[in-house]
Formats: sequence, C-alpha cells, structure tokens
Amino acid sequence: MAEVGGRATANFLAIDLGASSGKVLLGRFDGTSFDYRTVHRFENQPVRVLGSLHWDTLRLWHEINTGLRRYVHDVGEPLAGVSVDTWGVDFALLDRAGRLLGNPYHYRDARVDGVPERLAEALSAEDLYATTGIQTMPINTIYQLYSMVLARDPQLERARTLLMTPDLFHYWLSGAMSSEYTIASTSQMLHVHERRWATTQLAELGIPTDILLPLVMPGTVVGQVRPELAADAGLPAATPVIATGAHDTASAVASIPDLDERSAFISSGTWSLVGMEVPEPVVDETSRALNITNEGGVGDTIRLLKNVPGLWLLQESKRQWEREERVYSWEQISYHAARAQPFRSLIDPDAPVFQRPGDLPAAIRSYCRRTEQPEPESVGDVARCCLESLALRYRWVLRALERLTGTELRTVFVVGGGSLNDLLNQFTADASGRPVIAGPVEASALGNIMMQAVACGHLDDIATGRRAVAASVTRRTYEPSPDAEPWAQAFERFERLLERDLSA
Repeated sequence: MAEVGGRATANFLAIDLGASSGKVLLGRFDGTSFDYRTVHRFENQPVRVLGSLHWDTLRLWHEINTGLRRYVHDVGEPLAGVSVDTWGVDFALLDRAGRLLGNPYHYRDARVDGVPERLAEALSAEDLYATTGIQTMPINTIYQLYSMVLARDPQLERARTLLMTPDLFHYWLSGAMSSEYTIASTSQMLHVHERRWATTQLAELGIPTDILLPLVMPGTVVGQVRPELAADAGLPAATPVIATGAHDTASAVASIPDLDERSAFISSGTWSLVGMEVPEPVVDETSRALNITNEGGVGDTIRLLKNVPGLWLLQESKRQWEREERVYSWEQISYHAARAQPFRSLIDPDAPVFQRPGDLPAAIRSYCRRTEQPEPESVGDVARCCLESLALRYRWVLRALERLTGTELRTVFVVGGGSLNDLLNQFTADASGRPVIAGPVEASALGNIMMQAVACGHLDDIATGRRAVAASVTRRTYEPSPDAEPWAQAFERFERLLERDLSA
C-alpha cells in the first residue's frame, strides 16, 4: 500500500493486449476512484512466415517485461496485483515440460478456410450451437483445432496443454497454469449451460480433451510473479497474478457504469462486440439463425452479443494507403469522411472478402461494383462507407437483441478505442435512434484493474467497482438526429445487401 494525500492506495497493473496494440496500464485505487495512466504502450502486429500468419508472441512477452521494469523505474511503489487480458479465440500449445510448441497462429490465418463446413459433416451446426451457444465464425478456436486434426498436425499430437493467450502469459508470469472462464468461452468449446468444457463433442471431432485445464472464474488469484522474474524487474516479492476477465471484452463490459437490462454495449476496437449483459444464456433456433453468441461474463453473467468486424476495416485501409505512400492521420481520415457524400455506397462488414489482410479499399470497390453501387474512390468515400455500414450493422444487431430478449433498449454504451471516433459515435446514435454514451476509452484495462481490486478485497463487488469507474472517467453523450428518415432508408438498402450476401 502507498499513501496519496493521506489516503492508503493500492496499485494494480493491467496488461491489456488488443489485436493491433498493447499496453501496460497502472491503476491506483484510493477507496473511491481510480487514477490511471499508461506505463508502456506498443504495437501488436502479426508476422507472416512461410505463408502462415502468426502472433509475435515472444515480442509481446518482451514488451510485458519492459512494462514491468518501467513500472518499477517510474513508480517504484508496492504492487497489489497484475493481470492480463487479450483478444479471444487464439491459443498456445505446450509440451509435457511446459514449453511452447511453435509460435501461436493468428486467427486470420487461412488454415481455417472451409473448416466450418468440414466440421459440420462430423457434428451438425445445430448440435454445436445448442451445446456451446457461440456464433459460427471460422476464427473460433474449435475450427482452428479441427484444422489441425484434419492436417494431422504434429504439434497437436505432441501437445500436453492448451492455454488461451492470456492464460499463457499468466503462466509465464507465475509458473502456474490455469484456464480462465471468459476467455475459454470464446473458443466455442464450452458447454454454455453447464460452464465446462464440452468434452463429449470435442472427442467426437478428434480434438484431444486431456490438454484442457479445469476452468477458473474471473477474480481468481492464480499465483505469484515468479521470483526470478520479480528479481529481474525489481518487483516486490509475492506480487499476486490474478485472472480477471481475461477476455478483453469481458473486462471492458465489467467497467461500464450504469449498464443495466435496458441498455446495450459496443466494445469498439479492431472488432466491435455489440451486445447485452444477461443473467442466463439465450440459446434457441432464433438465436442460432441470427448467429448470436453467448460468451461468459464476469459476476456470473452472460454477454449476449454479436461480433462485428469493427475499425479493422479502416485500420487495414489505412495500412494500404500507407503502402501506396498516401499517409493520413486518423484525424484527417475522419475529416474527409465527414465531408463525403452520405450513403453513397454501403457494404456488409461481415462479408468474407473483408476478413483477410490486404488491399481493403480495392475489396470495398469490388464489392460495390458487384452490388451495383458507386465505387468509393477517395479516402473520404471509403471511410464514410465503412463507418456508415458499421453503424447500420449495429442497428441490425440491436434489433436482433431486442427480438431475442423482448427488451426495448434505451441506451447504447460505447467503450474502448472506438469510443474516441466522434463520427462513428454520432452515426451509431443516428442509425439506432438511441443516445450513445461514449467512454471509458481504456475500458478493458479499467475493468481488469477493477476486478483485481475486487479479488483483493479492496472493492465489495462489481456494482461497487462500476461506481468507482464512474467516479474516475469522463464520458460524452451523442443524441440521435431528429430526422430519422435518411437512416431508415439506408437501413432498407443495407438489409437488401445482407439478403443478397446470404443468397450468394
């Protein structure tokens, strides 16, 4: 414990790894609110080797260690806990000695192409959804593993342990292996009602179940920072390593003040996860037809949501423009988008053509040409097409959630890096016809820190923690335009695009 202004404080480190960047963030809790700042920030870019796409896992581990050392150098105060949260679905395989078997694959690697269809021949999509409650996405862990079964991959044959990405870093931090519930739920390999591994179904697919560890719930202290790692970084001895909501979206949703049964959330970043927090899974034929997912949440909740490709569309477009030596800041892209013609061209963000890295602007032009729309040429046209299409997809998901739950949603909370995008937030309010409350930006890291404080007894529960977050951040409200007709007309066009994609 440290003293700030005469009050005892507890310091926590959140290692927050997103699909495009990572950070080590310090959160100080003084009993009422959090004071937080970034200790270390770094990029997270995939690496292509011999035609396969991988995460640069050892580089990420190096950056984590750099963040620990910077904390000691810059702050040097006792540390009450450290925890890792990351994107979902990806994993590492370890041998009998606990050593990494190869560099973990990136979920966008082409090895999963066609695998959902192959898996459905062995286990029907209906049965898989009834068991797991998870939407069918080729990136899911189950399809990645089944691709290894089909290929008779020697790594899978040698594997003795599977660790999801945050679990791997918790293991490297503490020396203790664990499998945290919220990140495991993204795998499409858990029994959604019983909250355990769906071992019967996995065995039918030839996926080894003896590599899966028992689940631990968010808020579990899994170990302490290894002595040699603590000595190298200069950390105090016996620093707890805590499994919070190890899925970054679980932590992000945990941080949202005022979230209730009449509100929806959008965790906005490379992906947009649009959903509600509910007490029980919603698994029926309607939810399966809508491809809605039931992921594990903190505090014995379910995150009923749909994954939507989010700012990935603009991130990959920006990378392509840079390859063409046309360098634009995010502010410049937003400036041009705001001045582009409204509703000139629309896309289905979930169309498979937009899922792979590459020339996204060309893919967007090709899609528009195929769907008999004007091809967006300028930076502003491409950006506005992406942002308007995302907002319309959000509207579609919100309507689906209302239909499934019988709830009229009143408010949309947008958190994460995308909450800084004023234009997308306003489009979301206009498209949905609901107020949008944006922030906190560092939602995943704040939720991570808040859950550590709960685990260590500094907060009574998540509801108290959300009030502490509310006292710590500033949020902005976007009201919907009073003229709803242009967005209603655009939504009709958008739904026709979705129907066309389904029938293609």
